Amino acid sequence: MTAHIHVCPLNAVDRLIAEHGPSHVVTLINWELMIETPAGIAPENHLKLGMNDIAAPADGFIAPGDRHIADLLRFTLAWDRRQPMLIHCWAGISRSTAAAFVALCALNPDADELAVARRLRGASPEATPNARIVALGDGALGRQGRMVEAIAAIGRGELAIAGRPFVLPAAL
Repeated sequence: MTAHIHVCPLNAVDRLIAEHGPSHVVTLINWELMIETPAGIAPENHLKLGMNDIAAPADGFIAPGDRHIADLLRFTLAWDRRQPMLIHCWAGISRSTAAAFVALCALNPDADELAVARRLRGASPEATPNARIVALGDGALGRQGRMVEAIAAIGRGELAIAGRPFVLPAAL
């Protein structure tokens, strides 16, 4: 069985659900813009992570936090991988690509972090994973800074208003 993780901006969610039939959806978006569970997705299979796309705490904003990462890891590791997972944020560039990187590292505990980051870059030239999400994921997974270093090594992605949808195998 080969499961996949699809990553996209908000404006591609409905299309990708119709085309690929994911069983699980992760939404990383600020609470003011949070979406309802998409049609065809069981409510318990939709993880809603309300946060702003910031790398450090700031007044009036919700920074990604330990609880967000714990929920993401619990949700990812409970996924049965019989159908794809879809991860999205507003633009499909920062929060969602960071969450996909964290999820892939969790699902592949023996994988080299730089190899995972390079696969992410190969799939998405625009990917610029949120540094705070990556750092929190690194800590939660006990990767001793290797995830942070791997994302730094691939550098900032191409400038874009929205990322193009992409897919990666869950098993690397």
